Amino acid sequence: MKTADVDILIVPGLGHSGPGHWQRRWVEKIRTARFVEQDEWDTPTLEGWVDTLHKDIMMATRPVVLVGHSLGVPAIVAASQRLADTKVKAAFLVAPPDVDEHPNVPKAAAPFKNLPRDPLRFPSMLVASSNDPYCTVERAAEFASCWGSDFHVAGDIGHINTDSGHGPWPEGLLMFTRLMSRI
Repeated sequence: MKTADVDILIVPGLGHSGPGHWQRRWVEKIRTARFVEQDEWDTPTLEGWVDTLHKDIMMATRPVVLVGHSLGVPAIVAASQRLADTKVKAAFLVAPPDVDEHPNVPKAAAPFKNLPRDPLRFPSMLVASSNDPYCTVERAAEFASCWGSDFHVAGDIGHINTDSGHGPWPEGLLMFTRLMSRI
């Protein structure tokens, strides 16, 4: 499937994706991509984020591909439980935080604890770093296994955000292209 044939919904994490972030660059570069805009970026509620994402999916006029980063990943996972007959064709999941067990995850992420571990209802790829400050690579592999996601360890690249030097992130775009070619 080509990007021109789908609505690409970009689902940022806590605080949104700031200037220079790879998600922001993808929205600027890919004509069919847009952000899912949450009402509250710094003190999220699971229900609020999932409701907003669900509405955006339902309002899409074409098949949907989700692109989540950080806290956007558990929002996608929680929303997937509501999507019985969905237009979501795939999800690209990047740097999920381990909200349940990792001590560095901000307290604001607490509403996202204890998410279902059921397989997602659509193909997905989970990309993790071997030195993410919010999730061990072992836990990321466990998430991928539970959700039925293809798993890719991208190396020692931090949280895959601007703080870890990932503005354009061309390697991520190549991985996303691989996922798109599968659907």
